[in-house]
Amino acid sequence: MSISIGQPGSKPLASPVAADWVPRKQVGLWSDAWRRLRRSANARVGMAIMLLFVLLGVLIPIVDPYNPRIDSDLVNRLKAPSAEHLFGTDDQGRDLFRRVLHGANVSLRVGIAAVALALTLGCFIGLIAGFFGGLTDSISMRAMDIMLSFPATLLAIGIVATRGPGLDNTMLAIGVVNIPRYARLARATTLSIKEQDYITAAHATGVKPKRIIWRHVFPNSLSPIVVQSSLSIATAIIEAAALGFLGLGAQPPTPEWGAMLSDGYKYLTIGAWWVLLYPGLAIMLTVLGFNLLGDGLRDALDPRLRVD
Repeated sequence: MSISIGQPGSKPLASPVAADWVPRKQVGLWSDAWRRLRRSANARVGMAIMLLFVLLGVLIPIVDPYNPRIDSDLVNRLKAPSAEHLFGTDDQGRDLFRRVLHGANVSLRVGIAAVALALTLGCFIGLIAGFFGGLTDSISMRAMDIMLSFPATLLAIGIVATRGPGLDNTMLAIGVVNIPRYARLARATTLSIKEQDYITAAHATGVKPKRIIWRHVFPNSLSPIVVQSSLSIATAIIEAAALGFLGLGAQPPTPEWGAMLSDGYKYLTIGAWWVLLYPGLAIMLTVLGFNLLGDGLRDALDPRLRVD
């Protein structure tokens, strides 16, 4: 907009409104979410705890190779924490500090692998069921409802008992019992997204359903799935610890936190409190870190709080 003053041919004067107006930079969902995530105290604490245990899980096996089958010293069994053994020793005389550190690798591997399996299969089922609907939706969701009718831990115990105890079967069992959670979440998100105008326009222009699902529906459904994933890792670690405590998870002498609790609880009556305390603290802190991060992600990715 301009205003011409004076003789014909004179230069127009710019409007003050036009001169002062500056286009506002658009902020993407993920950029805005990352900025708000960094401002959240809970999310920062959660990320710090999570990164600590992730680094321990990755670096400890490299800098300190460990063979649990030969790490025993019966002369020093059930020694209290000291300068030589910071967390004390267990019933086999093994250094608990070293085993707890190496247990981070095992427990995180179980949690991440189980969630990856559940997320991949669950999201695929939910996207297909929600997008196509009809008989595909009915069959898929009734199968998920049947799985949800069983308590998760009981179903995991049944799977492990059928296939045999061990770390790989623990990952499989925990992943399978969490599939319905992701399937229902992906389906609900897909049902909402497929009614949007840009999906209708994609159908009208002849875009194939496969391309619509993976280029439009799936990317726009990632926000709740990312939040659920971070919370599910914490749940998977607890479930792995529960199976290990029952003797169905990682088998001795593997340094898995749940198995360490199972081995040590019987010595609590003779005053060996450290055998239970430190593996339990490791589980608590890891779960707390992922839960705090998940809460921060949920707030950061909430579209109602987004800054446009």
